Amino acid sequence: MILPAEKELRTVLAKFAQARIEHDVRPTGRTSRALEDATYTLCALTGAHTVDQALPAADALLQRYRADRDATRQKSSALAA
Repeated sequence: MILPAEKELRTVLAKFAQARIEHDVRPTGRTSRALEDATYTLCALTGAHTVDQALPAADALLQRYRADRDATRQKSSALAA
């Protein structure tokens, strides 16, 4: 699986959250389609088949990005010393 850029993943998660809230507050055909689109995109980015699989996968990817950033910072400070 090709990893999505962190910014792209965060954008899709935000769109999913917004669509979920809008649909839960006032469900309409438009909010249903927006939620379906956001869910599809989130699943495609994470390689999951359901939103229940996609959300934990997205969390794991975000943790991976954070760990990679921390490791890069540690290497940079070791080189600077």
